[in-house]
Amino acid sequence: MPLLANRSSPQEERMRPVMFGYMRLAVSDDPGENEVIETELRRYSQGEGFELERLFIERLGSSDESAFFGLVDALKTVEVKNVIVPSLWHFARLPGLQAAMRDHIERELGARLWVMQTPHIQPRSAA
Repeated sequence: MPLLANRSSPQEERMRPVMFGYMRLAVSDDPGENEVIETELRRYSQGEGFELERLFIERLGSSDESAFFGLVDALKTVEVKNVIVPSLWHFARLPGLQAAMRDHIERELGARLWVMQTPHIQPRSAA
């Protein structure tokens, strides 16, 4: 009987630890590009042994509640302690603000920040 190599059962997939994702998008960004970024985040997290459970999407120019604050609140109330971002540009353009946001997640909330840092997925209009 042939064996299936490197295939996980659905039960094994659910047993993976979960992580949250965060990305910042401008309203004018291409929706197709946004889907590519989300797919890359999922693929990367699975490659590291995680399941991307929830993606917090900050939409610049929108009146919606801050996705970053939603992420922070979620990290305070659940057992998830891993967060993935496409690059630090998704936090902010200014290195000091990037460092402050990273510090808040890692030091104050005790979560690990995973940064994909793939050059082709840096947003064109992140603030």
